[in-house]
Amino acid sequence: MTRVAVIGTGVIGAMTAWRLALRGAEVLAFDAYGPGHDRGASAGESRIFRTAYKEGASYVPLLQRAEALWRELERGADAQLLTMCGGLTIGAHNNPDVAAVRRCAEDAGLDHEVLDTAEARKRFPQHRIDDGEVMVLDPAAGVLRPEPAVQAALRSAEAAGARILSYHPVTDATETANGWRITSNDTTFDVDHAVFAPGPWARQLAPLRDLPVQARLITAYWFAARDVAAHSPESLPIAIRRHPEAGFSCFPALDGVAIKIVPHHLGWTDLEGPDDLPRTSTTDHARAASAAAARLLPGVTPHPMRTGTFAEGFTPDDHALLGPLPGHRRATVMTGFSGHGFKLAPAFGEIGADLALTGGTSHDIATLDPNRFPL
Repeated sequence: MTRVAVIGTGVIGAMTAWRLALRGAEVLAFDAYGPGHDRGASAGESRIFRTAYKEGASYVPLLQRAEALWRELERGADAQLLTMCGGLTIGAHNNPDVAAVRRCAEDAGLDHEVLDTAEARKRFPQHRIDDGEVMVLDPAAGVLRPEPAVQAALRSAEAAGARILSYHPVTDATETANGWRITSNDTTFDVDHAVFAPGPWARQLAPLRDLPVQARLITAYWFAARDVAAHSPESLPIAIRRHPEAGFSCFPALDGVAIKIVPHHLGWTDLEGPDDLPRTSTTDHARAASAAAARLLPGVTPHPMRTGTFAEGFTPDDHALLGPLPGHRRATVMTGFSGHGFKLAPAFGEIGADLALTGGTSHDIATLDPNRFPL
């Protein structure tokens, strides 16, 4: 039996632990915090799932596999994690992101609709649509619940035999002749293979210190909906808005009170590390988010009733590092998902298990090769 350490149990590590345990590996999964904690990228009440993907049609097979695995996890854990409510990409018809989503749908033969300005205003009045703007509607999209998803994956991993070591920060990971020695809470654990899934903590362990991953701040805001029914998942798809004055991700109301937006146009602030994460937004940032809501979301009270801050790891090209850890044997690295890894996490977990147990995978991950950046 292969003994595997999974270091980090955000959504990527949790899914990897689940898939490894199902395949009979002896899994030790370490995290400095508790399952579904609120500091990394696997937090914030909601995450987007979509299949028409601006990042390109090469992701579509992974997304379709991820959807199947989300459903498998739901059945096994008796949890509702993914609600398919559709997804919108909104902007001028020639906006690069709008064009990329439409091109992906066409190249992959995906079901989709392109709504002109009049039709967009009629069908989705929750968004204020300017003249010349369009919507691309992806019916194979929806909203995920991140904290329950992490906990469900870890419960399922544990049920399959994994050992979940919460509140076990890893202070050292050293390569040995036969694998790795992991140190946590003054105890050492010898394993055959190490999977590093540290999220924004990527550069805090010596073997990962040279990886090109920058921790950045993501801030989310919740705005009270005046008509909650009109902003529920039954009525409001997830949306990505591209506008000259504002850009954001928008999520339907899951709490019966408020929708969430994550502003994109304000940029992501670099952090020295995720432990420097501020627990609230600046006044200027909140004011700008309020202005975006007032301008583009007519059905909400444009003053945030709740704010959340999270850390994420970004690479220079905004695509993950997923593959063998450069310069080391018997080690896999899975980090730098740059704000768009959650939806794909079950498929990435399957890939992590493949790499740990066989050294390769049938999934196409060439574009995510950690060696694409010189160290």
